[in-house]
Amino acid sequence: MFCRQCEQTQDHIACRTVGICGKSPETSAMQDVLMQSVKSVALWAVAAREAGASADEMKDANSWTLSSVFATLTNVNFDESRIEDYIKEGMSIKRDLEEMVRAKGGVAPDRDVARLDLSKMNTLELEDFGRSISIPELQKAMGDNDCFSLVEVGTYGSKGVCAYAAHCRQLGYMDESVMSGIHQVFAKLASSEPDMNGLLANALRVGELNGKVLAMLDEAHAATFGAPEPTQVKVTATEGKCILVSGHDLLDLETLLKQTEGTGVKVYTHGEMLPAHGYPGLKKYSHLVGNYGTAWQNQKFEFALFPGPVVVTTNCILEPRRKYKDRLYSINEVGVAGVKHIKDRDFSEVIEQAQSCKGFPRTIDPAEYLTVGFNHRAVLPLAGEVIKAVQNGHISRIFLIGGCDGSQFDRNYFTELAEELPDDTLILTLGCAKNRFIHSKKLLNQKLANGMPRILDMGQCNDSYSAIVVATELAKALDCTVNDLPLSLCLSHLEQKAAAVLLTLLQMGVKNIRLGPSLPAYITPNVLDVLVQNYNIMPTGDVQGDIKMMMEGR
Repeated sequence: MFCRQCEQTQDHIACRTVGICGKSPETSAMQDVLMQSVKSVALWAVAAREAGASADEMKDANSWTLSSVFATLTNVNFDESRIEDYIKEGMSIKRDLEEMVRAKGGVAPDRDVARLDLSKMNTLELEDFGRSISIPELQKAMGDNDCFSLVEVGTYGSKGVCAYAAHCRQLGYMDESVMSGIHQVFAKLASSEPDMNGLLANALRVGELNGKVLAMLDEAHAATFGAPEPTQVKVTATEGKCILVSGHDLLDLETLLKQTEGTGVKVYTHGEMLPAHGYPGLKKYSHLVGNYGTAWQNQKFEFALFPGPVVVTTNCILEPRRKYKDRLYSINEVGVAGVKHIKDRDFSEVIEQAQSCKGFPRTIDPAEYLTVGFNHRAVLPLAGEVIKAVQNGHISRIFLIGGCDGSQFDRNYFTELAEELPDDTLILTLGCAKNRFIHSKKLLNQKLANGMPRILDMGQCNDSYSAIVVATELAKALDCTVNDLPLSLCLSHLEQKAAAVLLTLLQMGVKNIRLGPSLPAYITPNVLDVLVQNYNIMPTGDVQGDIKMMMEGR
């Protein structure tokens, strides 16, 4: 086993015996096989499109690619049998593409990966094959550590793109030009040629594709559930039977809300589902009563104490404790061996179990609340007010503090940063990293001198597009570049969605990003030098020192 795709990787080198996330060596090997299958399918998908394949003909390959890649993200799927199913399905799709290319008179790809055939391998043989294509083995085959570092940058960023695109697909949004780009990126990653310039361009293309996908996801959410609006969310218990929903997928939440109408079962959100309360199409359900808990890494305690079943729709899921494993359900690409998996969005078993659980015995009074819903559609009408406040000195600087949360102690940096910033700074936040400070008694309900809330929660990591829109529109209004704005970006990263967002920011030319609590383990010193020279990317450091520099625009 050799996995270093997330920030929490062991000793900041790699997980080599078991994953910090709980992933076994066997599952890790299977995921490596699945990613090799994705590259093989991608080569044939590129060839099929070059031969004239239509969007409709590519639908199965597109859908399989998104689900398969999503299943390999950190804290998504630990179920080896489900991973094996994806591999077998991939081989079937590859054969279909081969036949399509031949039928259309196309040219077959000539790389060895294109000839991959795993269809007759059993589980043990697949695991053995996975060990032969591990990160160290692929790195050895390339023969250039810096080039391979860019392969990993492109790979993990592409995983994030596929995850966001999978959310779009759930809502009926699929862009063939984006899918064509995704397959072209993976086709490039299938090569062992140490092409520094080509691999750097490939990584930046991942950022470009991700920007398009985030925009599409933003449109899909607003079109399906209405434009988010500032909304107070209850974060204390309401008496009654209950179900908890974690992850990111809003369609799953909506479906559950429809199926629980009239049952007496109340629904709570958890983690990255908190922003769901800002959507008119979701908050209209009176039995969506509030948010329970904090970020994903606390689920082993929070799920254990929740008095009802829990549904995890996407990342992040952890190997469950026995105390709640029989109340835990997965759906979509999520999987853990021994955990019940929901198919076709049929939540009847979940609802039945909720009605048999004890539920919350009483309503907590007085209730406590958080405010969500500051999507770009809600923030941009305030742009004039923000600009005026900056010009009048009511806002000294704007900070974007967001990204992924995690379990390490040094992520307290983001709590201390938010709490120690001057009171006249505006804080934009998104992703589960906001849990580091949105519950802070020091910051709760703070307002700026002009009456605006000091902290604006822009949504999930899936809503990163909102931050991009606000920054670019403010730059237009002030006739400057994003880099000239009184704006500092301090991002907490953990997994591959964050890697994709970072590549989008770099592709846009955004500079002076602070990334923490540590830089990715797969970035070599020479690649880091390129990022520093071109984008002045830097690690988080001492809180007070960083604040001083950021307030000075550095």
